[in-house]
Amino acid sequence: MGRAIALLTDFGTDDIYVGVMKGIMHAICPDATFIDITHAIEPQNIKQAAFALLNSYKYFAPGTVFLVVVDPGVGSQRKMIAVESGEFVFIAPNNGVLSYTTMDMDDQSEEHGIYELDNPHYWLPELYKSMNLTHRYILDVSNTFHGRDVMAPAAALIARGELVSSIGTHNDNDFVILNEDYPQLKDGRIDGEVRHVDRFGNVVTNIHSIWWDWDNADILATYPYNNPQPRRLQINPINVYVNVNGQNIQGIHRTYSEVAQGELLALIDSNGYLEIAVNQGSAAALLNVKVGDPVSVKIGNT
Repeated sequence: MGRAIALLTDFGTDDIYVGVMKGIMHAICPDATFIDITHAIEPQNIKQAAFALLNSYKYFAPGTVFLVVVDPGVGSQRKMIAVESGEFVFIAPNNGVLSYTTMDMDDQSEEHGIYELDNPHYWLPELYKSMNLTHRYILDVSNTFHGRDVMAPAAALIARGELVSSIGTHNDNDFVILNEDYPQLKDGRIDGEVRHVDRFGNVVTNIHSIWWDWDNADILATYPYNNPQPRRLQINPINVYVNVNGQNIQGIHRTYSEVAQGELLALIDSNGYLEIAVNQGSAAALLNVKVGDPVSVKIGNT
């Protein structure tokens, strides 16, 4: 029985790219189950893709193979890798897109095995020859679509039962890690940034709810994660001001419906991050917000 393959890309759904990759994987592993996480990552936005994977992988069944193709360096000297970590396998370009997730799994004491997908025998042209599919006229690996020619075949082979170690070379030394801009606490203010805008126009920041303790109405300053001396600031959620693009929003709410239709609010989203929203409207459109814009939270002492 094939494993699940979960796809996350910046390809969108208007072109053939996602369908072609699924067709290849189905040819190699007909029993695989395909799950689309999203194909709406902004083009070439590695950080946004890393954030999306971080907030989705833990909801999947053990054994899932994740295929992540956001690859602005396609055709260059960057490597393609498979990372075996805990109960999952992640396949992606080695450009940092997996680093948020592996750091999160480090916090859970999961060990990683990293393998370069460097064996042409398991790339699409040679693989199709070995499957007697030479009539497909695939002569060489494309310089512009390694998702199709290298990474999708690897995902399907692993879903079919091949060992990761059999299709790649073990190399834990060159794994690329994104520079994470953690929120900063200074002068009674938290400075963060916009990480995602969803289709509703909700604006998701990188300020996580580990800062917020509703029972004690205070903030625990733990960023970066390894801060040896976290500090608490006593606050009242009503006396918090969120600023984005010059707009101040007072209070941290629990639900959208706590404000009138069309009003701005700040709340904690389903993944635990500070979100700016409009009840039944688009905060991104109203505030002209995009990924990467700064967000600050001013805490008024009680």
